[in-house]
Amino acid sequence: MLKIGLLGVGHLGKIHLKCIEMIEAYEFIGFYDLDEKTETIAQEAGVKRWTNLEALIDAADILDIVTPTVTHFELALQAIEKGKHVFIEKPLTHTIKEAEQLLEKSKSHQVKVQVGHVERFNPALLALGSMKVDPMFIEAHRLAMFNPRGTDVSVVLDLMIHDLDLVLNLVQSEVKSISASGVSVVSKTPDICNARLEFENGCVANLTASRISMKQMRKLRLFQQDAYISLDFLEKNAQVIRLFNPGDPDLPEDGNQLELHTDEGIKLVHMEMLETEAVNAIKMELETFAKCIKEDTRPIVSIEDGYRALKVAHQIIGEVAERIGKHRS
Repeated sequence: MLKIGLLGVGHLGKIHLKCIEMIEAYEFIGFYDLDEKTETIAQEAGVKRWTNLEALIDAADILDIVTPTVTHFELALQAIEKGKHVFIEKPLTHTIKEAEQLLEKSKSHQVKVQVGHVERFNPALLALGSMKVDPMFIEAHRLAMFNPRGTDVSVVLDLMIHDLDLVLNLVQSEVKSISASGVSVVSKTPDICNARLEFENGCVANLTASRISMKQMRKLRLFQQDAYISLDFLEKNAQVIRLFNPGDPDLPEDGNQLELHTDEGIKLVHMEMLETEAVNAIKMELETFAKCIKEDTRPIVSIEDGYRALKVAHQIIGEVAERIGKHRS
């Protein structure tokens, strides 16, 4: 079994604690948190609360870092330099320079690092399975009602980064250009942002994130040749609409289709709600991390993935700051 220690038992950390205890591949050796009030959590869960960080790192094979973003770098660096594998919540680090250092350190110390972009394990995305996804236009909306927790960072790092990771993973091409705008409404950092990403292969992604919405929404829509894919990460469902020629052998025989008269003749529009399986996404991402360590494979959400999403996020933040600066001047 892999000995795992947890750093931080705040709101999300407590969820990680419960998930770790359900995973057979792990031996949970306890958590580190300097807040004395967390001793109650240790007693209720029947686990050890460590107050010596170095001792916990020495005793563990894996460190699960679920602390404020500004602390990610120092904690991960200590673990990596001692040859420990690291699971680290998103975003990877607070700055690009920190992320670059961790990336180099993980390579030189030959350890695995997985970043907690949990939407990769959402049933809506998993439902696509081996389906060929080659979008040329993507539209993402991630809207949330206001919550003071997380407003110390831009909505780009708070919410949009989820969709940035998804888009960068789905579009196998380099980003060519970025334009973005945002507004600070109730906090000191942008609370709503829209970004347009253009890729080298011609794909365009339009992303909107807001934490001052009156309703919640987490949707990703993909448009590709002869197909439209709608993923609802909140409702955890996936719909695929495809265009077929009459008599096409690939046309499903379920009869869930309608005729569309076009200049090229009759086309058949087939609509399908993909089967989704209920999963505990956080438990699943932690399970896959244990598997990649045992089998010596690449983590599903690698440190390179986390770095790429963070880099694009900071480019967007820079674009927003520049636009706000021009507006004020």
